[in-house]
Amino acid sequence: MTRALLLLCLTGCAHAPRATKAPAPGAPTLTVVTYNVNFGLSGDAATLQTLTSTDADLLLLQETTPDWEAVVRARVKTTWPYQTWHHSAGAGGLAVLSKRPFEVKAVLANPGRWFPALHVVAKTALGDVQALVVHLRPPVDDAGSFVSGYFTTGPARKAEVDAFTAALVPGLPTLVVGDFNEGTSGPAVQSLEARGLRSVLPEFHPDAKTWGWDVGSLHLSAQLDHITYGAGLEPLDARVVPGGRSDHQPVVASFTHDALPTVKGPAPRGGSLSMSLR
Repeated sequence: MTRALLLLCLTGCAHAPRATKAPAPGAPTLTVVTYNVNFGLSGDAATLQTLTSTDADLLLLQETTPDWEAVVRARVKTTWPYQTWHHSAGAGGLAVLSKRPFEVKAVLANPGRWFPALHVVAKTALGDVQALVVHLRPPVDDAGSFVSGYFTTGPARKAEVDAFTAALVPGLPTLVVGDFNEGTSGPAVQSLEARGLRSVLPEFHPDAKTWGWDVGSLHLSAQLDHITYGAGLEPLDARVVPGGRSDHQPVVASFTHDALPTVKGPAPRGGSLSMSLR
């Protein structure tokens, strides 16, 4: 098992990260958070504290449950009065919480047997922005192997994201956000890049980890959660918020208008799966 896991410890491509910048005086901004809260931890106090500390304009959640909804609604209804929750079996729940109104366009069925996606168009300080919240197939094969699944399930995630993005409204600033269950070199992220979207976290913190799991004496970690953005949005900052008891940690990113679009260089790669002794 250890030998197999060692094969998974890949190194991300290095690049000079972007510096955090302040918006121009008086310029509107949009702050977005994605967080897989872990369906097995409904109501966990530390995770809830991490969630509520972000103060985002848009909070996009995965692995929600009816119990998570009840606890969160009671705690944050003043901060995020506009909410939608979609309950799905097991770890398939999704939610959008917003400080401003939004329209639910669709709950999108998965083309395979895994989790749905949630498509909304939100009123923001930057105008209408559409967000697609996803929780893509875990890297486990049909026999239950994570080692084999790490290498073989990428095409399934690409098929999911390709089906989900077909519902996007052309011409609107776009975010595709959530637990992708793959790094920036994965087929789903690469497919979004081909559509002009790129993951923001590696632009500022390429080696950041958003997920961690203990296997015996080993600690696995990776950058699996992404906020991808398209034309019309210019990132100001992106980071991971430590805390909570979920195996994932929130990713927060702030944007302003992309007033003068420029040709961007190749999208940076985030840190790949790594392993350390506990």
